[in-house]
Amino acid sequence: MADKTEKKPGFVARAKTAVKNFCGKVAKFFRDTKSELKKVVWPSKKDTKTNTIVVLVTVIVAAAVLILLDTIFGGILGLIIGA
Repeated sequence: MADKTEKKPGFVARAKTAVKNFCGKVAKFFRDTKSELKKVVWPSKKDTKTNTIVVLVTVIVAAAVLILLDTIFGGILGLIIGA
């Protein structure tokens, strides 16, 4: 009768294979990342400036509204408590 069990590779062979697969996946990741970055359409300097101004104005308006609401509710709370 022939022995039908297959001989499994040793620990070192499996470790080498695992490292090779890992390095291949890392290399593929960086190749794919480089490929995707080539597809990106970066905003112009004018677009960046405009978007920055919009964000700053929005933050200032939101801060003003929150300060106003805090003052109003703080005054009402002060009247209720009697401080």
